[in-house]
Amino acid sequence: MAFDSLSDKLQNIFKNLRGKGRLTESDVKTALKEVKMALLEADVNFKVVKQFVKSVEERAIGQDVMKSLTPGQMVVKIVNEEMVSLMGSETTEIQFKTGGEITVIMMAGLQGAGKTTTTAKLAGKFKAKGKKPLLAACDVYRPAAVEQLQINGQKQGVEVFSMGTSHSPVDIAKAALAYAEANNFNIVILDTAGRLHIDEDMMAELANIKEQVSVDATVLVVDAMTGQDAVNVASSFNEKIGIDGVILTKLDGDTRGGAALSIKAVTGKPILYVGMGEKLSDLEQFYPDRMASRILGMGDVLTLIEKAEAQIDSEKVREMEKKLKKAEFDFDDFLEYMGQIKNMGGISSILSMLPGMGLGGQIKGLDANMTEDAESNLKRTEAIIYSMTTQERKNPDILTPSRKNRIARGAGVDISEVNRLVKQFEQMRKMMKQMPGMMKGAKKGRFRLPF
Repeated sequence: MAFDSLSDKLQNIFKNLRGKGRLTESDVKTALKEVKMALLEADVNFKVVKQFVKSVEERAIGQDVMKSLTPGQMVVKIVNEEMVSLMGSETTEIQFKTGGEITVIMMAGLQGAGKTTTTAKLAGKFKAKGKKPLLAACDVYRPAAVEQLQINGQKQGVEVFSMGTSHSPVDIAKAALAYAEANNFNIVILDTAGRLHIDEDMMAELANIKEQVSVDATVLVVDAMTGQDAVNVASSFNEKIGIDGVILTKLDGDTRGGAALSIKAVTGKPILYVGMGEKLSDLEQFYPDRMASRILGMGDVLTLIEKAEAQIDSEKVREMEKKLKKAEFDFDDFLEYMGQIKNMGGISSILSMLPGMGLGGQIKGLDANMTEDAESNLKRTEAIIYSMTTQERKNPDILTPSRKNRIARGAGVDISEVNRLVKQFEQMRKMMKQMPGMMKGAKKGRFRLPF
């Protein structure tokens, strides 16, 4: 995941600072030299790094910090605040017109950045907010671009306006706007053509669309994997056609993340959203304060809560709670539970947002390899349950040795794994039966948690 290496390095640097009872100017300067190297290795713009370190140093060497009881913590606090400032301080959202007027958003970007997929993701976000978006297929050059947008639009339940590839992008944009007005859409998102690299023809076409159609927001989609190139692309687009914000894609990949820390400072334009996966739901609002917290290993509980609210079916959760209380929880319910975890991005995604985990996924000895093992165990557990009959899932008590052998063969696992899962499941059900009594005891002060 993005920032893994940077997060680990910064946490180690600050761990050493926190370990000192008192700090000297030399301690701070040495630590900031390491911070500088870590940021440069993460592909953060050199001028941005230089200014960032200077700002932190000016604040960190003040008397209030040096003489405080927890100087190490104070330095981390300053770094966090400066990092938030670097990325934009406040969350920026696309402003929608009111009074029935249509908001027109033009998407721009190079080929390979994930622009068309991101366009559909954005439409899904707006639809979830109660808006009625229309996608307009204005990329008439890339093979199957129109079809890709139509497929993704259908998955999001958002209509796509298309005129094929024989009309100009400007004509398509105009026709899409007229169609939106006639059919009560309140947002039109133009999926324009990208290129393999920046060229004058592409820029001229985008400028022409903006001249002919009243565009309210120009959103640039850039690939976080390209590091400083992403910042350069953003600068070029802003200079030539003017952009209002950026969406960073592939921030979940093996990237150093420098673009996220550089774009606002270099271009003056905010990051609006970040793409955190390939699924159409994997587009997150960009919060500078939350991203800084994740980079510094402080977690991002608010985003985790929002993900849970958006992805977890509250009605199913209530049903599951009732079953747990009555100890009627079966293997079908267990599958449902694992599905909820998947919807939230999997174990590694959830762990990365917990305080102390950091993006490197480390807490109390739990490392990235163990999270991978946990994901792998979930898949094997799913395979075992899917190898059971409907009756066996509903009533685990009928699982005889011969049935378990058949299940193990079907799942491609050893019989010991099936036995282990059934045993753990039975222990969980027994615990659930005891839970009401345990809770009553807790209220009377007789029950204490064993930690």
